[in-house]
Amino acid sequence: MKRSILLDVKNMNVYYGNIYAIKDVGFQVHQGEIVTLIGANGAGKSTILKTISGLLRSKTGSISFLEQEISNVQPHNIVKQGLAHVPEGRRVFARMSVTENLEMGSFTQSGATIGEGMADVFHRFPRLKERHKQLAGTLSGGEQQMLAMGRALMSRPKLLMLDEPSMGLAPLLVEQIFEIIQELNEGGTTILLVEQNARMALSVAHRGYVLETGKIIAGASAADLLRDDTVKKAYLGG
Repeated sequence: MKRSILLDVKNMNVYYGNIYAIKDVGFQVHQGEIVTLIGANGAGKSTILKTISGLLRSKTGSISFLEQEISNVQPHNIVKQGLAHVPEGRRVFARMSVTENLEMGSFTQSGATIGEGMADVFHRFPRLKERHKQLAGTLSGGEQQMLAMGRALMSRPKLLMLDEPSMGLAPLLVEQIFEIIQELNEGGTTILLVEQNARMALSVAHRGYVLETGKIIAGASAADLLRDDTVKKAYLGG
């Protein structure tokens, strides 16, 4: 059965001043998939996510989410449409408690669903429940990553975009975060994943795209990319 297209990016071109950062990028994410963007540092992966979520603008082309054009939609309205973005570096509200951070993620929801969302996040991340009164700035890196993901889940997204969720985490925590990513996907959340740890990303993804200096140079099933000699040499350490 063919899955419907959830996100359709066409002809994306993004500039930072005079720097041509993203060059004619196009790709699709289908309902129920985990799709990963891999590439070296500075290849443009985070810029693509920021452009999809409305924080940056593409000079050309279109970004379609749930068959609606979102290229010129304000970021908070994009969240309301069901697209959530967990930024690189977590960006939790350091001086707010865990619970307050989660409440900030629920601004699109009505009172009835906020309680359900909170219960779901605490079920997925028991550590956050234990620390629900603690200030977010005092949490460990791994706990902050869980909080950033939990905050995004409070908006009940149809598409969850994750930017470098494993960055700076100990190997055991990386495994835990990736297990949660798989569980979320099995529960029905479609995921677009940007990740420096290409091997880990491809091990959980259905499909992947390889980005090099702002251009997509390859796109295939995750299994094929894991076997590809060029990808192995450049991104998988042999």
